[in-house]
Amino acid sequence: MRDFGAGFHYLVQGQRWVAKHGRQYGFGLLPGLITLVLYAAALTALALWGEDFTTWATPFADDWGSPWQGLFRGFLTVVLFALALALSVLTFTAVTLLVGQPFYESLSERVDRDVSPDGTAPESGLPLWRELWISGRDSLRILLRALVWGILLFALGFVPVVGQTVVPVVGFFVTGFFLTEELTGVALQRRRVELRARLALLRSRRTLVWGFGTPLAVAFVVPFVAVFLMPGAVAGATLMARDLLGERTGEPDEESAAGHTHAGIPHPGDDGAAPA
Repeated sequence: MRDFGAGFHYLVQGQRWVAKHGRQYGFGLLPGLITLVLYAAALTALALWGEDFTTWATPFADDWGSPWQGLFRGFLTVVLFALALALSVLTFTAVTLLVGQPFYESLSERVDRDVSPDGTAPESGLPLWRELWISGRDSLRILLRALVWGILLFALGFVPVVGQTVVPVVGFFVTGFFLTEELTGVALQRRRVELRARLALLRSRRTLVWGFGTPLAVAFVVPFVAVFLMPGAVAGATLMARDLLGERTGEPDEESAAGHTHAGIPHPGDDGAAPA
């Protein structure tokens, strides 16, 4: 449970960091706003023409009598919109990070410099197009994994009692894990940590990851909240990535930004020093 609390602490720390750096927060909002507009347009189009699409996709039901034809196609339309909504939650972070790669790279580097004892930030040394390619490729791989989980949980949702109680909770934990992978990927990619190694790293500290990602997944269900939390989530994920890699970290506050001595953030299971 200490690791779970530490994960949530990093989420809060990230929000505090962007609150103290208003300009970084403002720039960090732009990718989320752009993505939100795109997703809202797509979901609105689906709501308006989803029934027409369902009718086109089920010609075999044209000769069905009332009320079975309407019930069947109405059910499929609702399922289609529910799947699209779930997919938008799962992919919002990945698409926003891809759209805002330069913004979030800059924000993450700023956090690294702010909390690093020597005031430096790791750099990948790769050109921007290469970073975008790697980010897009890795996001697609994560999306495929998330879709497998999503389909499985959707099917289990029809199981009586369990589907209405346990499955939604598990869904938030699964979504939280994938959200955290996407967000920590900004900092870890700069350190040239490959996707497979990133996943192994996160699985080794699942409770920490859930403490960070699960509350974020719950918050992202609320419309527009994801846009405003994204900059702080990237900042918090950068702090957590340093923890996962055992890098020494100072408290991200105004004094550290001014170049003062960093006070160590205690990590779970130690006496206040960063893990070796």
